[in-house]
Amino acid sequence: MNNPFFKNNGPFKIDKLLKLSNIKNINNLENVKVVDIKDLSLAKKNDITFFHSKKYEAIANNTKASFCITTDSLKKYLPKKCKIILSNNVLLTTAKITEIFYPESVVDHFDETVKEISKTSLKKKVKYGNNVLVGKNVKIGTNCSIGHNTIIEKNVIIGNNCSIASNVIIRNSVIKNNVNILDNCVIGKKGFGFFPGPKNNIRYPQIGIVIINDNSEIGCATTIDRGSMSNTVIGKNTYLDNQIHVAHNVKIGDNCIIAGQVGFAGSSVLGNNVMIGGQAGISGHLNIGNKVQIGGGSGVIKDIPNNSKVMGYPAKDLKTFVKENR
Repeated sequence: MNNPFFKNNGPFKIDKLLKLSNIKNINNLENVKVVDIKDLSLAKKNDITFFHSKKYEAIANNTKASFCITTDSLKKYLPKKCKIILSNNVLLTTAKITEIFYPESVVDHFDETVKEISKTSLKKKVKYGNNVLVGKNVKIGTNCSIGHNTIIEKNVIIGNNCSIASNVIIRNSVIKNNVNILDNCVIGKKGFGFFPGPKNNIRYPQIGIVIINDNSEIGCATTIDRGSMSNTVIGKNTYLDNQIHVAHNVKIGDNCIIAGQVGFAGSSVLGNNVMIGGQAGISGHLNIGNKVQIGGGSGVIKDIPNNSKVMGYPAKDLKTFVKENR
């Protein structure tokens, strides 16, 4: 599932697309229509993608995209059928093109479409408290409850047997069955993606969504940002404690337990059965394996293989950490 809630203004001919984004068409690309912009793994024929780090070499080598924004040093890793668009700042160029396709994804104004739930067709199927507001394109399953002062903004799908507590804001999200979302959570807002400038910072469009899978629980005052290019995903039977931040594109596996005040930077991926102690921090673009245990207060700045136990900053093997801190 990708970009179900944002209108795609494409297709665009490649020469026009480059012109609109102020990119030189050095290879004289023309006539071919570009349907969408997607990440390396999801892109298909007639899509445009981007490749900015050698870390994604293996994925880049197998991308099906027709066009790719990249650098001169990275272009050799792409398939020959993929036409190259060179850029000195791949992510900034990607942001410009993404905004052309999805102009509504750059900012998050308050949802003007919301109505009191009592004035919608959902009033007959949902148990709700006082001052509950619901926006357009919201679907809610059976046996669900929504607490006081909660706003389900536009573009949300909620499954069966879900409990949404009080003072919650949700938008651009798919919540599966048997999910509990506790008080004061914010889910599906734009991520912290921008390019600093001397006068104005340039926002990176956030065209992904949040997906929370079956039987999960999201603790009080937790914030889960929607994805920028791919989706932010919480796995099945995964429990997040209070005051956790999950940044854009993070993917947390099944049966994970995350204690309070843990922070995840963007695009990190956790396997299944991961346990993380309170106030730990996970840097961006990391891969955390299955059955990993991370001690409270740890700072994770590199990938962690399966079945590891780590602690400290930088996080290291638990036995080594204990030996060094006797």
